[in-house]
Amino acid sequence: MVTQSPTLGGPTALAPRPVISPRRDAFRRLRRNRLALMGGVIVVILLVIAVFGPALAPWHYRVQDLEALRANGNRPLPPLSPGHLLGTDQLGRDLFSRLLDGAQISMSVAIVVQLVVLAIGVPIGAAAGWFGGRLDNYLMRFTDVVYAFPDLLFIILLSVVFQATPIGEAMDGLLLIFIAIGLTAWVTMARLVRGQVLSLKESEFVEAARAIGVSDRKIVTRHLLPNAIGPVIVAVTLGIPSAILAEATLSFIGIGIQSPRASWGSLIDDGSRWIQSEPHLVIFPSLALAIALASYTFLGDGLRDALDPKLRSRQ
Repeated sequence: MVTQSPTLGGPTALAPRPVISPRRDAFRRLRRNRLALMGGVIVVILLVIAVFGPALAPWHYRVQDLEALRANGNRPLPPLSPGHLLGTDQLGRDLFSRLLDGAQISMSVAIVVQLVVLAIGVPIGAAAGWFGGRLDNYLMRFTDVVYAFPDLLFIILLSVVFQATPIGEAMDGLLLIFIAIGLTAWVTMARLVRGQVLSLKESEFVEAARAIGVSDRKIVTRHLLPNAIGPVIVAVTLGIPSAILAEATLSFIGIGIQSPRASWGSLIDDGSRWIQSEPHLVIFPSLALAIALASYTFLGDGLRDALDPKLRSRQ
């Protein structure tokens, strides 16, 4: 396409638009989303706290400051008390240190549960979408059955049945929580991966791979799944808040993390008994839980907007 030069009167070619790669374009739109950036920064901070926080905590999460507790009339110390930034709980344990331990538990659940979801949901969804037929029908009907069962009820049943077993006692109950939540959260991932595989398996690059004799396993793992990585990343990020909330709920009702470990849910439960006289025991763990859930949600929404090809085509 040519245009008339305004000075010389001759034809001049239009300057070509710079080609922006999809990855760079997605990162550019993610940077424009302030809520997503804020959520990402807080997520990074929470992960750093989960790794290094307990080691840098002023007190061990189970150590009791009995002298300060007795000096306060055997009542929890208020915030900004000497040696206790956020005060103590009813047993004299430093609340700030226990919040840091709760961050480690929540971030561990956030990461490990999603690994379980990927390990179960991706193979089932990929096999159902690629092979189709009876296998697709059997796998999706099994997925529908799991999806129809109430998630929280299933998690509670697993936690109660296996609580007194070696699995339930391992890692202070954390291993059982990983398994219980992961076994209920993979169905969305399986459906998502199946849909992506169904939409991609008739593409030209798949036909070319088949023509040169590439095996089904390599086509799925090296061609289909890498092209479906965007929606998978978004689903993983948006699934983390549900896992954190499920762990906090289990700990709140007393069948989650075993004492003296400090889950945010168990801290809220302990503080609820003192909510009238010592509201800080509920406020601080509730704020920590709310900030974590909101941060992952903002980040997930930003990633979804940045990686959505429909939005990219309209811009």
